[in-house]
Parts: sequence; C-alpha cells; structure tokens
Amino acid sequence: MKLLIVLAMLAARAASVQDLSGKMLTFPLQTNQARVRLVTPKQEFRALTVCHRSFTDIKRDHGLFSLSTSGSFNSFLIFWDETNKEMEAHVRDQGSEFRGLDYKPNMWHSICTTWDSVTGLVQLWFNGRPTIRKYVPVTSAITGSTIIILGQEQDAHGGGFDSKQAFVGMMSDVHMWDYVLSSCEIQSYVDELNFTPGNALNWKALEFEITDKVLVEPKSSICH
Repeated sequence: MKLLIVLAMLAARAASVQDLSGKMLTFPLQTNQARVRLVTPKQEFRALTVCHRSFTDIKRDHGLFSLSTSGSFNSFLIFWDETNKEMEAHVRDQGSEFRGLDYKPNMWHSICTTWDSVTGLVQLWFNGRPTIRKYVPVTSAITGSTIIILGQEQDAHGGGFDSKQAFVGMMSDVHMWDYVLSSCEIQSYVDELNFTPGNALNWKALEFEITDKVLVEPKSSICH
C-alpha cells in the first residue's frame, strides 16, 4: 500500500504540459531542493530571449533562471547579486552586469534578457526599460543536453544547488524564444498585451516537473 502511495505521488509530480495562464509558481522555502525543471524541445540556440515576472523580498544573492548544458553549467543564467546590487546575465560562463535597477522587494518585476551570437550582445529589459547593450565573447550556438531550472542556480549539470542562492517568492509568465524579440514585442509582454508566446518555452503550454515544496497557484492581484 505504501508503495502505491509513493508511486502516485511521483506520478503527480512528473513532467506534464499545462496552461499556466493566470497562475504562478510559489517557492515558499529557502532550501537546496525546491525547484521546477522546464522542458524545451530545442537543443540549439544561436540567439535567446527569456522573459519572466518575479516577486520576492529576499535580500541576498539568488538565481532567477538557470539553463545548463553538458558543456557549460551557466549556458544562460539570470542572477541577482545583492552585494553589488546588480542583475547578471551569463552566457556560457561569460557574465555581464547591469546596475542601477530599481529591484524593489514585495512587488512584481518583469525582466527580459536577450543574447545574439551574431553580435555577441546581451541586453536586459527591466520593467519595460532597456539597459545598455553589453558584449560577451560568445559568438557560437549554445548546444547540448539542456536542463532549465527555476528556483535554484545550477553549479553542476542538473544539480550543485546552494540554498544560499535559492529563489524564495513567486514567479510567473516564463517564456523563452530562440531569437531576439523586438522592443515592441518586449513592451507588449511587459504590458501583458497580446504577444507571440515563446517557441522554446511557452507559459500557456508549459512542460514542467516540480521537485519538493513548490506550489502552482492563481496569480495574486490587488483588488481595488
């Protein structure tokens, strides 16, 4: 009987495709286990745009989006550095730092990050406002077995999690495209207007797998 219960729990948390429109992922505990693995059909990226919305009150380093491949643990990483008050975008272990962002606690932030291998340019869009473009010496495709994690930062392919870098809070509307979105498309995402869903990750048809204490809930909103 116990075995049947365990198998039922595992099945309930196995990867499945769901429409998460109007919903959010809640990460309520600081732990090195709680995470969500996102599944993409694509295994090669010559350009990327990742957009997400997050809400947290933590005042320490934390990862927001972690894409690892067998050749690079930080193939595409979005990370908040609390000490230097900067948002970092890493492409195949090459980092860019973006400062002067009003990353206030206890409010939703919309963050889009772009990279293009043709130019090597990385840019962040924070609540609809663009940062300067920065160069990273990565002008070839991201390839290999892809593991995408929300809630933890990968220091090994699919693992190496540190609770001191774990995300605690809520996350929603995660999309990924294998090209650089235009500024108008990014603004439409930020304003929650009609936009083309991600072709690599689509929040409205998302295949994902939850490990440990992460909840899928209706997205919180303020009533007036």
